[in-house]
This record gives sequence, structure tokens and C-alpha cells, in this order.
Amino acid sequence: MSLPEQTPAFDIASLHAFYQDGGSVAQIVEAVFARIAEVDDPGIFIHLADRETVLAEAANLGAFDPAKPLFGIPFAVKDNIDVAGMPTTAACPDYAYMPEKDATVVGLLKAAGAIVIGKTNLDQFATGLVGVRSPYPIPKNAIDARLVPGGSSSGSAVATAQGIVSFALGTDTAGSGRIPAGLNNIVGLKPSVGALSTTGVIPACRTLDCVSIFALTADDAWKVFSVAAKYDETDAYSKVVPATGFGSAAPVLTIGVPARADLQFFGDTVMEAAYGDAVSMLARLGHRIIEVPFGDFYRVANLLYEGAWVAERYAAVKPFFDTKEESFHPVTRKIYGGAKSLSAADAFKGLYALQALKKTLAPLIASVDLFCVPTAPTHYTRADLDAEPIRENSRLGTYTNFVNLLDMCGIAVPTGTRADGLPASVTLLAPFGRDGLTASVARDLHQASGLSLGATGWPLPAPSETFVAIASDDLIDVIVVGAHLSGMPLNHQLTDLDGTFSRVAKTSAAYRLYALAGTVPPKPGMVRVAEGEGGEIEVEVWKLTPAGFGLFVAAIPPPLGIGTVTLSDGTSAKGFLAEPFALQGALDITAYGGWRAYLKEFASLPRVGNVG
Repeated sequence: MSLPEQTPAFDIASLHAFYQDGGSVAQIVEAVFARIAEVDDPGIFIHLADRETVLAEAANLGAFDPAKPLFGIPFAVKDNIDVAGMPTTAACPDYAYMPEKDATVVGLLKAAGAIVIGKTNLDQFATGLVGVRSPYPIPKNAIDARLVPGGSSSGSAVATAQGIVSFALGTDTAGSGRIPAGLNNIVGLKPSVGALSTTGVIPACRTLDCVSIFALTADDAWKVFSVAAKYDETDAYSKVVPATGFGSAAPVLTIGVPARADLQFFGDTVMEAAYGDAVSMLARLGHRIIEVPFGDFYRVANLLYEGAWVAERYAAVKPFFDTKEESFHPVTRKIYGGAKSLSAADAFKGLYALQALKKTLAPLIASVDLFCVPTAPTHYTRADLDAEPIRENSRLGTYTNFVNLLDMCGIAVPTGTRADGLPASVTLLAPFGRDGLTASVARDLHQASGLSLGATGWPLPAPSETFVAIASDDLIDVIVVGAHLSGMPLNHQLTDLDGTFSRVAKTSAAYRLYALAGTVPPKPGMVRVAEGEGGEIEVEVWKLTPAGFGLFVAAIPPPLGIGTVTLSDGTSAKGFLAEPFALQGALDITAYGGWRAYLKEFASLPRVGNVG
């Protein structure tokens, strides 16, 4: 089987375009194995699939089938996740077993047409953020071999960054799906805990574990998530997390960043500058940045390696550890061994401390749409880890360890290149279930960076045009035009009712927009006129439950009300309209095309009443 003259980039859209143009899956399989030989890193895979077996699987797929969203897409699996017919070791040879069936998540991906290339290296038993706690050869950081690859999902991240596979599965308890992504210039999606089944996954902390996704782009990470996020009756911790909301981030979001005094980079001023650049990029994209105190987040992070959750790691492998302690990596052995002295009282002490901090942090988390933090505070070399294996690992988790404890979702995304040429990355975080929001903003950031993919040199493809709409069978569209727009003073009245942004739209040309006199905060009023006598006014469409819609409408004060608003595409929905008497003393601002555009120039305009 000959390779194509020009092997396509391995992002999903490029591979599917290749297949649609007549390319074969077998050609891509050959390209995968050629890439493995070219990269020549024996630390990436613990077990590599037999080439002939993979070619047979490729043949069984047949011609391109658009009904399979991952048709012919090569992927790798972290070796604490079961793949039928491949040994699972958790990077501990004495622990190895041969699973008879796939982990639930692997089975879903295979059914969607994806092909497993092999099982990847990791920090033993998924304990670590450095990627060097393995008895096997250590994977080389794809960007700079002097650096640690990041862990625990080291092999999965490097395989993706090197363009060997299109995506890879990792796991994430304390940051293992984010740190390696940030250190290797790729995307790392850490789902809401419970979104992806952990049946067939060796547990680290059973109550916190989640399967994570490494990909070359946010589009690809989301496509994999949308296939894999299925409720699983066999997993006691499985939850229903709809794969919706991607591509529908509001134009203006309130994004929290750690207060300047709380930022920790451990002397790495280059990383600090790169993070500042990323925050500035978010502001240029139109979002509102606010600093928030971060001390309590760090206190939550410190709990992860105390009491309850160290004991939980030990409990996961207790029979094996108690009889084969010598089989463990020295650092892993030290961590697990320390749990033997912990009591049930220690565990409850940790749980109580976490609950108190959750209550303290709840208003702060609710005050923003999402958070942007550095993925890692610095880069460490292999030599650094030889000198300080515990401390440096702990520091890498500065911005990751608290996330699962607080039941948040997150995604690490490349944002540029540091002044010294090393990768820069931030992680976007939001409360449970808002995976689509974080992934949407990550896509915008990645596109703004203009980076190539991983270590491949492949250009960043244009974002997918596919719009995944929010399931709306039982939701009501609400059209807002002024102070309820995203980023505006009254938008919280929608989000407090769990309102979800749907899209930006324009009205038909049958509306005029006014700046009303005497309103605080400043409000516009939109009125219907004859078709063609008005203008197309920019609005936002939000979705509310019927109960939420009722509460929202009940709180609307005169002279505003809710009527039927027709959009430029011919559809209509309920939206804000003003009573005619409200136009007394108002300023006609229709020519601006929308409230947001008017406010941008408001300072130079004549004041009307006490508007503003």
C-alpha cells in the first residue's frame, strides 16, 4: 500500500476531506506507522497495535461513511483504559491484565469509526503531572526534548502533538488531561466529571476521575466529546451531560482571572508575560476581564494530596499494593505508602474542609461566566524533576488540582509561543455542564493565536462551520436588545434563570431603536414600524425554560414588555418591545444598528435625560 503523495494533516476535517476525495483508510494507517518510525520515540507507546490487524480494521470500514462521525480517525488510548485484546498495565508491568472488552468510552469511539493505534505511557497509576514516573522509557516532550512531557497522560499528549494520531484519550483527576496538553502545544478537554463513562478505567480517585481528550483543535476535541459523552448505566458515577452549546458562546462574557497578587509563576517571568498576552487576547475578542481573589482555590487544591483523596488512591489498588509494593515506581510508592497511616477521621476532615470552601467559593464562581488561568505556571526540565520530584510536580498542579474537587469542567488551549520559543497555554474553566461554553471560547483563542498544530507544522484549519444547536424542545426563545445583552448590566437576569445564549441575530427592517430617557441602567426601546421604515437591529436570542420564561417576563417593568419580534431570516420569537409613550424625549438611534454599537460612541453623543 503506497502512501499518498501528500499526506493530509490529521485533524478530523482534513482526514474526512481526504476520504471523500477517494483516499483510503489504509493509506492513513500506513502514514501513522511511518510517522511512528519517523518520530522514533520509544516512550510514547507501551503497546502498539499490530499493523496488519489495524489494516484489517481499516478494510472493514469500507468506503467513507458520513454517518460515522469519526470514520477512519486514528486514536491512542492511555494505558489505564481498557482496549479489548491489548494489555492494560497502568505503567506497572506486574499489574498487567488482558481485558476481554473495551472500556465503554473506547467502544463508543470505535462504533463511530475511530481506529485504535495503541496504548500510551503514563505516570504510573495516573499519579503525577510530570510524565516521568514510569518504568518504561519516558516520552519526549514534542516541542523540546529537554522538558518533561507532562503527566500523567504523557504518551497520549505526545502522540497527538507529534501527529501520530488525530486524538488520544487520557484521564484527569488533578490535571492529567490539561498539563500535558499545555506543555505540548495541543488542546486538552477535561469534561465535567461523569460526562464520559469510567467503566473499564483503572481508578485513581474514583469520585473525581474523568476520561479526558487530547486533540489538535478544539473542534476535534468537541467532536470526540460529542460521541463519547453518553450516560452509562454500568458506571455509578455517570451523569447526563448533553453535548450541546459548542459554537454558541455569547459575544461578551465575563471572564475571571486570578488577582495579580495571587498569581503564581515561581519566578518564570516569561510564562507570566505569555499569560498576560492571552488575557489581553480575550479582551480583544470582546470579553470583559475581572480579577478575582484566588486564595481559596489554592486551598482547595492543597486538599487533593491530603487525607481523603490520598487514601482514595491507595484504596483503588490496596490489595495489589499491600502484596506487591516493590512493583511500584519509587515516587508512586512513597505517595501511596503515606496513605497507610491515614484514618477515616482524616478523610472526613478533608471532606468537611472541602465543603466549607465550596460554600465560600460558590458566589465567586457564580459571579463570572468562566475563568481563564495559566495551564501550568512554568516549564520544568527532566533535570529539574531529578532534583525535586515532589515539589515540582506539586507546582505544576497550581491551576489544575482544584478543578474536579469543585466539579468544574475545563479545556487547555494553546495561545501562542513564549518569548523563549516554548509553548504558551491557558485553561478555561466553568461550572459543571458548561463544557460547550469553554470549548467555544477555546476555539476562538486558538484561532486568534495563529499557531500550527502541536509539533507537526500543520497549519491551524479554519473552524468548523457546523453549529451544534442547543436542544430546545422544551425551551423558549427570548430576543433581547439592550441591557439584557451578554456583558450588559441586566444579563444576569437571564443567567440567574439558567438562560442559555443561542445566537446573535438581526431583526427585520420593521423596527426602530431608541435610547430611552430617564432609565437606570441605560435602556433602549424598540418599536415596530411599517416594513422598510425601520432598520435591521442587532439582537441576541437566549433560551429559557417555560418556568424561567414566566419569572423573567413577570419581572419586566414598564414601559417595556414582551411581544413577537420578527427576525431578518423570517423567523420570529418573543422579545422586548417598548410602549409608544416611552418614546417621549427618547433619542432615535436606529442608524447605529444596535444598542452595543451605540454605547461604543455614547460618550461623544448628546445626553438624553439621565441616560448613562
